[in-house]
Amino acid sequence: MIEIYHNPRCSKSRQGLSILEESGKAFKTIRYLEEDLTSVELQDIIIKLGIKPINLIRKNEAIWKSDYKGKTLSDNEIIAAMVNHPKLIERPIVINGDKAVIGRPPEAIKEII
Repeated sequence: MIEIYHNPRCSKSRQGLSILEESGKAFKTIRYLEEDLTSVELQDIIIKLGIKPINLIRKNEAIWKSDYKGKTLSDNEIIAAMVNHPKLIERPIVINGDKAVIGRPPEAIKEII
């Protein structure tokens, strides 16, 4: 089952959702701001994306700038920051089996569906 980690307030996330809807394939929408992600779930997503945790951070978010920017953080500390402040997670994220992409640009989603 395809999954999209979605924030309805984000235009790129809405565009990614539209791409999935237009594909006609079954998918599950996860509103990660409402449904808490665990550090294990986030680690799994990061592994599927094939990136370092820092690359999943929205560095322009106020909470990042005020609490984390300029600090030396371990991968686990970065993951903990995202668990505690899910607004820091880049979006949308689409997962299909063992493959995942960040939908920026949203057309990147087409690579895995």
